[in-house]
Amino acid sequence: MSELGQQRCRACSAEAPKLTEPEKQQLMPEVPDWQLVVRDGEEQLQRVFTFKNFVQAQAFMNKVADLAEAEGHHPAILLEWGKATVRWWTHKIGGLHKNDFIMAARTDELY
Repeated sequence: MSELGQQRCRACSAEAPKLTEPEKQQLMPEVPDWQLVVRDGEEQLQRVFTFKNFVQAQAFMNKVADLAEAEGHHPAILLEWGKATVRWWTHKIGGLHKNDFIMAARTDELY
């Protein structure tokens, strides 16, 4: 388990600052399979996970959903045949917070 994956999300408010570029660059090596993407003007972490079939992808998606509910931090998940795309970002601040990197690391551990 990575150091980041051992951490838990901390509650954050709409006034919480987005991560700075140096902070993001420091955290990215801990989630090397994730990409920084911009959707609807908001920076997000995204990764595509591949599986042998739809059922395996669905089972993984359910694990991610259970983790999200337990932490009170919810991603966007796209389920397709043989793959699941997961995007983490903090809706309240319209961008990336350390919580998103924690959840990306924890998602990797579920895979």
